[in-house]
Amino acid sequence: MTAYAIHKPNFEAVVLQEKEFAQFRDLIYRIAGISLSPSKKALVSSRLAKRLTHYGLASYGEYFHMITAVNGKTELQMAVDLLTTNETHFFREPKHFDFLRQRILPTRKPGKPLRIWSAACSSGEEPYSIAMLLDEVLGKAPWEIVASDLSMRVLEMARTGLYPIERMLEIPSCYLSNCCLKGTGTQEGTLLIERKLRERVQFMQHNLTEAPPKLGEFDVIFLRNVMIYFDQDTKRQVVSRLLSLLRPGGHFLVGHSETLNGITEDVRPVQPAVYLKP
Repeated sequence: MTAYAIHKPNFEAVVLQEKEFAQFRDLIYRIAGISLSPSKKALVSSRLAKRLTHYGLASYGEYFHMITAVNGKTELQMAVDLLTTNETHFFREPKHFDFLRQRILPTRKPGKPLRIWSAACSSGEEPYSIAMLLDEVLGKAPWEIVASDLSMRVLEMARTGLYPIERMLEIPSCYLSNCCLKGTGTQEGTLLIERKLRERVQFMQHNLTEAPPKLGEFDVIFLRNVMIYFDQDTKRQVVSRLLSLLRPGGHFLVGHSETLNGITEDVRPVQPAVYLKP
């Protein structure tokens, strides 16, 4: 790795060439199934620029060779993390949480654990939002949440349950007092999810383009706002794998800008972006 440190380039002048962009685009497709359009070239350039600076590299091509080398796995994960991090919010698309409260929870079997998988959880806002609702409605009744993402960096953030205090504006007031702690002293300006909820969410790394781990069956699977980055074949493969872990009678939720039309016939629509496995 020391050989990379000999360069002293003018980082302001480092430009992501078309050939280099094509290399990163093919790489992220092979690893994560994500299709980067030509319009994402500037995003790739900006997100990886600091890594070039960190290693003293003169081109994006050198960085590509570094992360694809035999000893480049750690930095490859860093690059994947940087190129796959997506926007998320607490209680995003609130109609899904209304459906969970009003339609799914009242029909659960008493005594049987309700199992939910947040299959693209990013930095944790989605699974913690679900946990807040389950804690309120089900109380001490058994429930569990599995949350997964490809990015190790966002998973580490999710496990801490620590967020900027501004995020409290996304959380209904009834949950703020029961599920969140406002930071003081050295933690001023932060919001911490209560331990009782952090302990109920199991975070794990999982690549949606690979076979799912043996997790058992779920009553609900959230796969929201991630399929927009996949081509049609990848969507079919990902959905098929996840549906194999959804129990009959279970619900599958996608983002409101997404659809399963033309992707699978194994579920039927219930309302926009909500599907039922017969």
